[in-house]
Amino acid sequence: MLLELRRAACVTLALAVVCCGAYPLVVFGLAQLLFPAKANGSLVVDAGGVVRGSALIGQPFAADKYFHPRPSSAGNGYDPTSSGGSNLGPTSQKLNDAIAQNIADYRTQNGLATNAPVPADAVTGSASGLDPHISLENAALQASRVAKARNLSLDQVRALIQSNTESPSLGILGDAGVNVLRLNLALDGIAIRGR
Repeated sequence: MLLELRRAACVTLALAVVCCGAYPLVVFGLAQLLFPAKANGSLVVDAGGVVRGSALIGQPFAADKYFHPRPSSAGNGYDPTSSGGSNLGPTSQKLNDAIAQNIADYRTQNGLATNAPVPADAVTGSASGLDPHISLENAALQASRVAKARNLSLDQVRALIQSNTESPSLGILGDAGVNVLRLNLALDGIAIRGR
């Protein structure tokens, strides 16, 4: 009996060392060696070397001079510790009212007609509430507002949208999208260079 207990304890200790020590260290080391930027959170750094966020997590931008992200229900809005959607279903009156209000606000903010079509990602949150991307259509509709607020030409803003557009994963999975944080930092970079 003591021999069996000793063997069980040795196997448990060996597995603990391998599974809780060696394996995580090997995976961490390989990730740091092969994919250091991704392994460290895909951090976005501005021209001054300051970390402004992660390319994987959306952030709130409300000023007219910035592109606005998708709505968020994560905590108090874009709270990465409370990731999640609203959990309201398609028959929810609360959801329908919120979307109707978001549509009206989006049209007003961007100077659109009261019956202008609005992209779904402009008025509905993602499942995580932290989606960092907006659709190309959404970015194009916001371009005039941003150009006017920053006193830039529409062509300058469109060029920034194009240069910050990310292709679908593996060229076929999903749609092209624009990372809002990177795009807004590029806009701030123009403002800094212009001074």
